[in-house]
Amino acid sequence: MTLQQLKYVICVAEKGTVTEAANSLFISQPSLTNAVRELEKEMHITIFNRTNKGIVVSKEGEVFLGYARQVLEQTNILEEKYSGKTAGKQYFCVSTQHYSFAVNAFVDLIKEYGSEEYDFSIRETKTHEIIEDVANMKSEIGILFINDFNETVLQKTIKARDLSFTELFTAKPHIFISKKNPLSKKKSVTMKDLKPYPYLSFEQGEYNSFYYSEEIFSIVERRKNIRVRDRATLFNLLIGLNGYTICSGVIDKELNGKDIIARPLIENGFMRIGFVTHNKVLPSKLGSIYINALKNYAKNI
Repeated sequence: MTLQQLKYVICVAEKGTVTEAANSLFISQPSLTNAVRELEKEMHITIFNRTNKGIVVSKEGEVFLGYARQVLEQTNILEEKYSGKTAGKQYFCVSTQHYSFAVNAFVDLIKEYGSEEYDFSIRETKTHEIIEDVANMKSEIGILFINDFNETVLQKTIKARDLSFTELFTAKPHIFISKKNPLSKKKSVTMKDLKPYPYLSFEQGEYNSFYYSEEIFSIVERRKNIRVRDRATLFNLLIGLNGYTICSGVIDKELNGKDIIARPLIENGFMRIGFVTHNKVLPSKLGSIYINALKNYAKNI
């Protein structure tokens, strides 16, 4: 296995076809195909499934590519530190629950990095996928919350995947609602106040158990439930249906809009919001910049 082979398979995965990858790498298609097949044979895995419509990354291929990206990232760090060689295009990915401060920190990362060439990703996704992304090294950092209710289950999963959770800040429960919602006139609300209104939460897919919920108090029975997949849909429904969601209370008007406000929820509980990293991976330069940006936002919350 060589670094060149790792670069080849990553390029094929990104381009989606061997032809485009070969053109990008300035090598012939047969040469690239042979290099990929030799790597698969040596590693005893199938990185790409071949279909009539092209190639698709296999499940074991996703894991392998996660490690490959980390190897190349660490190689770039060594070359930049000891040989003075400037790294080429840099790659970085973070997976997170739906937090505005995580997006703001991502913006700060890009501004501080300041390179003309990069390939960064931020994935607002399901709780279980966040853990798996970091475990499989698809993402360097994952952001989620832990509390008394879900801690045993989530920490067990996190430790089993050889990951660690680092707390950023503790938040008391709040709700997000529209300015037009009658509850907006209250300085704080109770669970009883919320009963007439639709409850909005983020879908968790196959792991839609209470422990993997992105919202605190997930076991409370509600008469009206709506599950969504993305932040924009949730906010539109908050406004259109006078719905509510339970959250940390951290809000950004530029990202969330001026029509969404937060109100304290009078209920015992807390959210320990932090980030997950892999124990076997040293933080990259980009990862360190992003974590520092997260910590800066945490100081002001």
